[in-house]
Amino acid sequence: MPDTPSVYDEIGVPAVINAAGTKTRIGGSLIREEAVEAMADAATGFARISDLQARASDLVSEVTGAEAGYVASGAASAMTLGAAAAIAGDDPGAMARLPDTEGVPSEIVMPRTHRTGYDHALRAAGAEIVDVGTNDYHLGTGAANVEPWEIADAITDETAAVGYVQKPYTQPPLETVVEIAHDHGVPVIVDAAAELPPASNLTRFIDLGVDLVVFSGGKAIRGPQSTGILAGRADLVESAALQHLDMHAASEAWEPPESLFDVRDIDGVPRQGIGRSMKVGKEELVGLIRALELFVEEDHDALVAEWQARAERIGDSLGAIEGLTCSITGAEKTAVAPEVVADLGDSPVDAADLVAALRREEPRVYVGADGLHNSEFTVNPMCLTDEEADYVVERIEANI
Repeated sequence: MPDTPSVYDEIGVPAVINAAGTKTRIGGSLIREEAVEAMADAATGFARISDLQARASDLVSEVTGAEAGYVASGAASAMTLGAAAAIAGDDPGAMARLPDTEGVPSEIVMPRTHRTGYDHALRAAGAEIVDVGTNDYHLGTGAANVEPWEIADAITDETAAVGYVQKPYTQPPLETVVEIAHDHGVPVIVDAAAELPPASNLTRFIDLGVDLVVFSGGKAIRGPQSTGILAGRADLVESAALQHLDMHAASEAWEPPESLFDVRDIDGVPRQGIGRSMKVGKEELVGLIRALELFVEEDHDALVAEWQARAERIGDSLGAIEGLTCSITGAEKTAVAPEVVADLGDSPVDAADLVAALRREEPRVYVGADGLHNSEFTVNPMCLTDEEADYVVERIEANI
């Protein structure tokens, strides 16, 4: 499994059977064949990167309802560029100094329960996170983790933005946070990297008034893994572009696409920005454009039904293994697809030992490991074929 040797076999790297979902650490999702073909075609010639970004901006604007869009080298990169835009605005001097933020507002207010390791992407631009709230809700006291007034109280003259991580359980409601931030004249940046599907989320955040929203291009969109989407206000996207594109250009010859940014808005050619190390190649840009076009045309209801049917098959098979009990969850936690939750509570096998054993096999078998503390693992159907799903069940049974 599989029978046909792959490029991973050829270079001596163990392949992975992906039952964990669109995890970056195992390669995200499978790029659409049409996107791969477009990338291969792009690799045979040249195009100006700013022209490709302008084309991508038009598409992102069309599918999200945002004023403008941009493609970065992953969702984390898009977060860094969004923070850099909120901090530096249209000031080339501030752009050149980042991540040194002396003299410019650089605080990003976030609810404490929205803090994750991923907010390093905001701090990489020079932002200082100001977190507010408590963990009371999870203590069962009846109190909310974050009261709206706490966000308002934390916004000062040093605030560059309010940060928000979108999950079904995050508090306060996003529309409340947007209203507070806008009352104080600061933008809201939303991390929605893994919040597709549903496809309606492409427009939802902009409709709620969010200033910048970030999506991964390498998860459900099935574009290149090293792409992320930044969508939102035109002035902030313009700033992100100015801090990302190659700026080694003589001012007399600097003629970027007017649809991406107007050179009259900037006082001379900026220096290489903080985003320069996050560049995106012509192949990735073309691949993301094609993948996004296909994503919005896709029958998402049919896709979810396929995932549901596969999850039920896996759940029935795993549930027949002695010591395992299974249930199927939807998107109420961190997943966007139904997942099989397998509970090893009645088995002498330790969940962490089982997961580790599966990952040591060849091919490696990756299942979800977020619930190991509860003697649970998950099987996500998004990146599995039916044949691979059967193989995963077989290997789980063999290791119990």
